[in-house]
Amino acid sequence: MTTPYVIGIGNAVMDVIASATDEGLAKLGVEKGIMQLTDRARSEYLMAAQSADQGAGKARLVPGGSVANTLAGIGMLGLRTAFIGRVADDALGLSYAEQTEAGGTVFVNPPVGGDQLPTSRSIIMVTPDGERSMNTYLGISAELGPGDVNPAVFQGAGWLFLEGYLFDKAPGKAAFLKAAEACHAAGGQAGIALSDPFCVDRHREDFRRLVAGPMDYVIGNVHEWESLYQCDLDAALDQAARDCGLVICTRSGDDAILIRAGQRVMAPVRRVVPVDATGAGDQFAAGLIYGLAVGAPLEVAGRMGCVAAAEVIGHLGARPQRDLRVDFRAEGLAP
Repeated sequence: MTTPYVIGIGNAVMDVIASATDEGLAKLGVEKGIMQLTDRARSEYLMAAQSADQGAGKARLVPGGSVANTLAGIGMLGLRTAFIGRVADDALGLSYAEQTEAGGTVFVNPPVGGDQLPTSRSIIMVTPDGERSMNTYLGISAELGPGDVNPAVFQGAGWLFLEGYLFDKAPGKAAFLKAAEACHAAGGQAGIALSDPFCVDRHREDFRRLVAGPMDYVIGNVHEWESLYQCDLDAALDQAARDCGLVICTRSGDDAILIRAGQRVMAPVRRVVPVDATGAGDQFAAGLIYGLAVGAPLEVAGRMGCVAAAEVIGHLGARPQRDLRVDFRAEGLAP
């Protein structure tokens, strides 16, 4: 049997991770424990300060971004993966592309040279209590457009997964529509993660057209679905099920809901003490898409998503640290 092939499109964000102290955060004016967007100048200032802080140790460079994390999880489960994103031809961009390829995911487009924005980065300062203070500069990744989508890449692709954050700009919207068309032409299924209720608020009508149009499956949490349809969750999911073939709703600490062709199933969460919630949604998507791609029943695919999410919140970092197929077999989800 041919190994399923999954393509993702999203922000290519390099995580630049280093230790910090509370005093160091205060000195830099970094608010502890939150993610905040920064401009280029602020980002470069924090990078320089991090490099100059000898007590922090050498920063780790870890490729990140929501869909990129999902693809890494899917690849670790044994499927073929490819990532469409934009990085610059700078040190961070070259490292991002190299590490992505080394991890088994094809990095489709080469780093962009010339007078461009720099590679996107999230400067993550970790204090001794485990709190992560994230300072994210979107850079060149947010400039992804239809020119970055080559329909030839989709030959043999059964699944496409899109990152809602990139729907914030017109070129990103055009890229998504082009990718969905190419995926469908290749016989595949296209889907999206709504990503953020504020992003949905900004582009509600466009998102609704996308959900009711070229998307075959859509993943969102309670707040995102309620924002999309501006009503309570039950009514939102009823409308979503009329608009889209497969609707998935994640609920923090509660069972996930999956609706397809009139079938509504619940996928029970695995309750664990969270160490780091970063990546929970990304790895839920990885387990879910893996299950769908290998033809698992809907409830099984949903449970795979919950198992993958439980693994990733049990440790620091947004990607799995052990073979999830072992966990799937232990749960009776795979042979």
